[in-house]
Amino acid sequence: MKIKKGDSIVVVSGDDASNTPKRVLEVLAKGEKVLVEGVNVVFKHVRKGHPKSPAGGRLQLEKPIHSSNVMFYCEGCSKPTRLGYRFTADGSKERFCKKCSKSAGIVSPAKTKYAQSK
Repeated sequence: MKIKKGDSIVVVSGDDASNTPKRVLEVLAKGEKVLVEGVNVVFKHVRKGHPKSPAGGRLQLEKPIHSSNVMFYCEGCSKPTRLGYRFTADGSKERFCKKCSKSAGIVSPAKTKYAQSK
């Protein structure tokens, strides 16, 4: 999964679909799900004596959504886009925007076997 914690994303399908960028709070890699700020908000009814709500009532929780329902939001081209991986000149691996080729951050440190020597 190319989406990481802290990325700006756009929800492209489902009840919360919109073009406004949101932040990823957590990535659940095993289930291919992401927890997004302000998306898929549900109410959980709790009894009295619950640690988060001793008086009881309704808790507002954000539930994870599937990663196929979100797209990375590129700050460079201001559009939702796909991400790709590429190696830089020093051999480090980075994510990049497929539309404008802007870097989205380094994924792994430099390795000499992937360095471009001239």
